[in-house]
Amino acid sequence: MLPEPLNLELSAILTGFPPSRCVVEHRGQKYHRGRLSEAIREEIETILEGELADPRIGLASVSAVLMAQDARSARIMVTVAGDDAEAERTLEGLTAAKNYVRHELAERLHLRRPPELYFQIDRADQLEGRVDELLSRARKRARKT
Repeated sequence: MLPEPLNLELSAILTGFPPSRCVVEHRGQKYHRGRLSEAIREEIETILEGELADPRIGLASVSAVLMAQDARSARIMVTVAGDDAEAERTLEGLTAAKNYVRHELAERLHLRRPPELYFQIDRADQLEGRVDELLSRARKRARKT
């Protein structure tokens, strides 16, 4: 019988990690998740444009869909035109309609188990504007000295 360190599986020898420490993600699953998230983004965008009649939902667009590793849940990043109160009302309306949106995704994309949807306001544009403002202030201070 081989000593314990030499009694490893071939994959553990090739990767250099014992099997309990690493989980290898198949490349095809990663690309499938990317394609699925893009398809979900397009379909939710279409649903937001004309099918949801909730008065709480304002002018909103889907900026990104972040899928979980197992593709059972998805975080939908939504950009809302207007102030923070308008964004909160839109988020309430989208959360109320998430089961309808999930059902429509299952039908349109032929998904047996559509992901659980979690809507979130995307504040990246606001943060980007603030960072640009701070950088311009720093540049002006550097020029003065």
